[in-house]
Amino acid sequence: MDQAFRSTHGIGYVDYQNNAELRMRVEMNRDRDYELGQQVVARLERQVHRDL
Repeated sequence: MDQAFRSTHGIGYVDYQNNAELRMRVEMNRDRDYELGQQVVARLERQVHRDL
């Protein structure tokens, strides 16, 4: 799990647990990625349901 976390976020899981500042940065990035993903889904759904 630590290797996957490190490759995704650039820090180890132990560092994530022990440093509140790093934890906030990771969570803010996760929130941003989630919002971007939701925007992509909404855009695709609009295109799928558009009358041709």
